[in-house]
Amino acid sequence: MLHYFENLCPGKILTVLGFLLLIPIAAGAFEEPKTLLLWEDGAPGARGEGSADQPSITVYFPPESTRTGTAVVVFPGGGYGHLAMSHEGDQVGRWLISHGITGIVTQYRISPYHYPAPFLDAQRAIRTVRHFSAQWGIDPNRVGVMGFSAGGHLASTVATHFDTGDSSAVDSVEWESSRPDFAVLVYPVISFTTGYTHQGSLHNLLGASPDSELVRSLSNELQVTSNTPPTFLVATDEDTVVPAENSVLFFLALRKAHVPVEMHIFEPGQHGFGLAPFRPILSVWPQLFLNWLQGSGLLSPAGPQ
Repeated sequence: MLHYFENLCPGKILTVLGFLLLIPIAAGAFEEPKTLLLWEDGAPGARGEGSADQPSITVYFPPESTRTGTAVVVFPGGGYGHLAMSHEGDQVGRWLISHGITGIVTQYRISPYHYPAPFLDAQRAIRTVRHFSAQWGIDPNRVGVMGFSAGGHLASTVATHFDTGDSSAVDSVEWESSRPDFAVLVYPVISFTTGYTHQGSLHNLLGASPDSELVRSLSNELQVTSNTPPTFLVATDEDTVVPAENSVLFFLALRKAHVPVEMHIFEPGQHGFGLAPFRPILSVWPQLFLNWLQGSGLLSPAGPQ
């Protein structure tokens, strides 16, 4: 560890130390996160009863005194083959509550599970947050999604494929809408039909020989409509794993559909930087996101529900 710090300039050392200190402070100052299964009696299509077969959410609660009523359902990346739960999950949840936002980190099913399992898990996470919104101090009209890399593809999928709920369902969670109120896509996988496709995500989600119509339906720049929620995009020019063209294609589709959108493409930054605490330039993106929320009125305390 000391050898690592010796190779950093003073500014980077301060950045690293600041972030390392943030986590234990947040852990001590806030309520411990709560984890619950998305389906108590087993997820649809589950192949077993292990943790990988039981999708769940971990809820990070901000103090009541700072609570804004806004919630963000987080989908870590990992190419639909693993989940980057640390820097794209737990760290994000703890950062969100430090700004009065309830963070909900989703453990969704990954390969060998294929579509629609991750999609069903993501929809269920959004419905569950709305179902418990009164109990958790959340405005049901302020439930957004945030996804990183393949988690960004999942977030863009629920932002373009949603329903208003099933009022005839026996399970009352299913009564809730699965449409997010806003989407935050960080170096997201978007397109499955262009040269910018992340082949690993495509293979892990849809298998070796997917149906061409299904591929097109999950190439989410092609699925944007005027009902797609407002979106905030972050990417970098340096990213060669998931090129920034994925974000650009989604941005252009949103503009064409007249959906509010803001995009930031930074020059430096390799894929997978998360909140970018070690990168002084990239580390501004979370504040830019907060500014965007503030401009939408989503950081002001919500009124009585």
